[in-house]
Amino acid sequence: MTPETSIYLHIPFCKHRCAYCDFNTYANQEDSIPAYVNALIKEIQFVGKQTNKTNQTSSTIKTIFFGGGTPSLLSSGQFDSILSALFSSFNISPNAEITIEANPGTVSPQKLDSIRKAGINRISFGVQSANTEELKMLEREHNFFDVIEAVSSARKAGFDNLNLDLIYGLPEQTLSTWQTTVKRILDLSPEHISAYALTLEHGTPFGKWAEKGLLPLPNPDLAADMYEWTCEYLAETGYTQYEISNWALKEERGKKKEYYCQHNLQYWKSLPYLGLGAGAHGYINGIRYSNVLRIKTYIERLSDSQFPNLEYPLSSATVNHKKQNVQENMSDYMLNNLRLVEVGVAESDFHLRFGSGLLDVYQKEIDELIKKNLLERNAGSYRLTKQGRLLANQVFLQFV
Repeated sequence: MTPETSIYLHIPFCKHRCAYCDFNTYANQEDSIPAYVNALIKEIQFVGKQTNKTNQTSSTIKTIFFGGGTPSLLSSGQFDSILSALFSSFNISPNAEITIEANPGTVSPQKLDSIRKAGINRISFGVQSANTEELKMLEREHNFFDVIEAVSSARKAGFDNLNLDLIYGLPEQTLSTWQTTVKRILDLSPEHISAYALTLEHGTPFGKWAEKGLLPLPNPDLAADMYEWTCEYLAETGYTQYEISNWALKEERGKKKEYYCQHNLQYWKSLPYLGLGAGAHGYINGIRYSNVLRIKTYIERLSDSQFPNLEYPLSSATVNHKKQNVQENMSDYMLNNLRLVEVGVAESDFHLRFGSGLLDVYQKEIDELIKKNLLERNAGSYRLTKQGRLLANQVFLQFV
């Protein structure tokens, strides 16, 4: 394991699976949470032992991220047990960023207080909208008053690093309702904001309804207007856009402090991370891997006390893994790093990572994108232009 690694833990439980969601989540399986937590702890301990066997103990875990699903459905005691296993099995940085995703309405003041004391220091609330009708359409179980209460309770519990997730480009959403959502979010003074365009994923209820003409298709031109307005408005209100869909404060209350999500930066910089839990993905030692999806199967695979002799970092939950070649790693690097709108891809970093010049490998693609005004050169780096941010998928296709 190389220095500065991250850990992602997938918690696949939800009270209700929203119609637009294509994540590996399951509703009405809360009875399986205790067995799942036990299985997750076994995987943590097993991969931790592999870390020691492969002489990787000098590696520091810089971030931990509980994603889902709805991780906040776990009890405080279950978080204590998981974190205890992590700290016993890995070399966790004393300054590690530890994030939990949570739905407003699933976190009581008592739970927020206990998980903060357990060591979790960042929360990402799935707000999505401040509009009642939009929340109903998205099948969210909270309202905006729940959001206000959740943020207030988190502050009282001592959380000083909050992200609020939003979705724009919804069916029948207007620019005005979106602007109202953003402004109401800013009234809550989050340190970080994520805003993603709705995608109608194949196989989801939203996708099926759209195919049958039962759901109005989002207007891509209007969605682009929403995105451009958001970029301008958040810049005016003190937020720095550091990634295509993410904004953060760099200074708060006169103090210099960067609130960029360190865990997601690990992905966007193509740096190593371990994926633990059902459906989790990982990338480390040049290996990309993924775990079995279903909760029951995951628990069964980790129920044995004896584990097979597996290559690090795989566990008995792993179902797919691949050792990537240099070209695949270069391609992933370009796709991920170009999402970072401030810095993009630095020629020096590319050479350090791969031993080849960036233009020696991608001269043709970069020249073409610059001619189309989708890419620009900035002090030894190449980054997306404003137009390139709107057409990012077209840019990424050049490097696939």
